[in-house]
Order: sequence, then structure tokens, then C-alpha cells
Amino acid sequence: MKDNKAADEPLRLEKINWDNFEAVQNLHVFKEQSNYVAKNKDSLVHACITMSFEGKKVYPFAICKGKKPVGFIMIGYDLGEDDGEEPSAEWFLRNTYCIWRFMIDRRYQRNGYGREAMKLALDFIRTFPAGPAKLCWLSYEPENEVAKKLYASFGFKEIPEHFEEGGEMPAILEL
Repeated sequence: MKDNKAADEPLRLEKINWDNFEAVQNLHVFKEQSNYVAKNKDSLVHACITMSFEGKKVYPFAICKGKKPVGFIMIGYDLGEDDGEEPSAEWFLRNTYCIWRFMIDRRYQRNGYGREAMKLALDFIRTFPAGPAKLCWLSYEPENEVAKKLYASFGFKEIPEHFEEGGEMPAILEL
């Protein structure tokens, strides 16, 4: 008889640690999705550099079902540059939260984990762990219809005036 204990356990966010670091690096999307998301290994390096050298707040999490990582999400705060100037066209980067990376491993897609993980991430953000903010933002490849629909279902609104040809579509959510 198959053990369904993990299936009964709720999805949760777990801080990246020595126990899950390697498993998270080994999560991958389908080949046709590879242009939509950075490799987790690269994302973890970006988190480390951003925290260590830039002093920014970054929260990388394994998305776990039971003890098994099924995805990865990375949240940042105040990722914009504070150069003392008026906010630039990238005003949505400053004093806001950002869902910087988000992926569900190809083996676990189409199970509702993406929706559930996004809810958990937004619940975490709304505790304002790095400080208060009025907005959360993210960006995605414009041809990624699955991401677009998921984010819109949570209330993210595209800001096409900040879209650059060949870049990602930014979207914001009022917290």
C-alpha cells in the first residue's frame, strides 16, 4: 500500500538551509519553460550577493510538500537603487516587495501548487518582514500565459508603460 502521508500535508514555505539547498538546486521546469525562469542555483547566488554586498533583504524559500521540495520562490524588498534622485521609471522597485523568482518543478506542476505557493508568499509578504510597503511587484515573460493568468487571479495588474521590448512584463499588486 502506498504511503499518502505527504499528499495530506499542506504546502509550506521553508527557508533555504543546508538540508534543502541541494534539492532546490535540482528542481527544474519543462524544457519549453526554461526561458521563463532563471536556474535556482543562479537565483541563490543572486540572493547571496544581494544580501551580502548590497545589504538588501531577500527571502529565498523552498516550496515543500511534506519534507520534499517541489518548487522555489524568492522574495525581495526594496531592490531599487537609492541614488538620492527622484524615483525613476522603475519607481515600483523602491520600498516594495518583489516576487523575484518563482517556479514549480516539472514533476509537480498541474497540481495547484503554484496557486497555493503564491498565496503563501503573499501571506508572508503581508506580515511585512522587512518593513512596510504598499505594493508588491513581479515580472514575467509576456508569452508566458500561465504565469499571466495566475498573477492576474491574485490581483496583479500589468504596467505596460514600464515594459521594454524584449524584456519582461512588470505587474503590481496593492497590498
